[in-house]
Amino acid sequence: MRITRGPAGKPGRGGHRQEEMGVEDATATSPVVREPAMTDVARLAGVSHQTVSRVLNSHPNVREQTRLRVLAAVKELGYRPNRAARALVTGRSQLIGVIAQNSTLYGPSSLLAAFEIAAARQGFAVSVHRVPELGQSSITAAVERHRDERVAGIVVIAPTASADAALAQVPAEVPLVTVDGDPGRGAPMVSVDQEQGAYEATKHLLEAGHETVWHVSGPPDWFDAAGRIRGWRRALQEAGAEVPPVSTGDWSAASGYRAGQMLARMPEVTAVFAANDHQALGALRAMTERGRSVPDQVSIIGFDDVPESAFYSPPLTTVRQDFGAVATTTLDLLLGLMNGAGTKDAQPVILPEFVRRESVRPPAGR
Repeated sequence: MRITRGPAGKPGRGGHRQEEMGVEDATATSPVVREPAMTDVARLAGVSHQTVSRVLNSHPNVREQTRLRVLAAVKELGYRPNRAARALVTGRSQLIGVIAQNSTLYGPSSLLAAFEIAAARQGFAVSVHRVPELGQSSITAAVERHRDERVAGIVVIAPTASADAALAQVPAEVPLVTVDGDPGRGAPMVSVDQEQGAYEATKHLLEAGHETVWHVSGPPDWFDAAGRIRGWRRALQEAGAEVPPVSTGDWSAASGYRAGQMLARMPEVTAVFAANDHQALGALRAMTERGRSVPDQVSIIGFDDVPESAFYSPPLTTVRQDFGAVATTTLDLLLGLMNGAGTKDAQPVILPEFVRRESVRPPAGR
């Protein structure tokens, strides 16, 4: 209820006091609420603020009992570290920039999620800029946006050849690591040994008794697809087997289905290595529709080990990429560059894991 005060504080017309009843008093007596500070955490835990800082920064030289006491105080007070203030003190932000293609494909999406988890464990936030394509203009613009954000370092998920020209233009002082890319560029990079994974998959089919293996590939401008073609071809050549023509796809189940429709009409096709599990799923359906039983008449192997692959009918033999290991290795390499201790030509390679399930059998009659 709003009442206006008359002269000398007397009630105004109508005999009412002229003031905002309760509002002024409440404003005058309300306590000022502030966010808990590091000193509050130190006081509650009974330690110095330097000890609190060491605990929050995962410093190894802190007793476990002390660490637990500090973390309990942090939780009780609801303390949140001031990253902006820390950046002013250390000269480095706790933000890492990531550039990725705007895609829902399993591999890049899984890698991005794994990297965000790995960064959070090290106390870093992640800012992601998605680009419609990995071309020079889009990557250059994304790098500049990240630099405007004052990120501590940048990771580029660069699975296509078109990204290389743009990455070569990034200023040398920017700590940057790519996932995938051209090893010949001589820049910090982490990758999975796609060739070895495809080699093991193809060799497994040959050792099961198949005379040759047909391949449904990914897009030709992807490094992963090219590596899987090399591994498939190497296994066939080492065995002295015929190298059939490649059926090119686009990572989708639909492209695997289209290739499978063609392969299903060819009685000589008894084994198929698909460049990813979704293409394998499409090929599997095409075979079934044409009356070619999997695995009794045709064996199929995929790549990636998507969560659904164990529930295909039959469960799919495939090659698993350890995205957690890729993310951790990428972050370690980037942190080394940020701290001035990294190697600018380091290119660690993560080995994939072959996963045997029920989609492979010897060909009929063997």
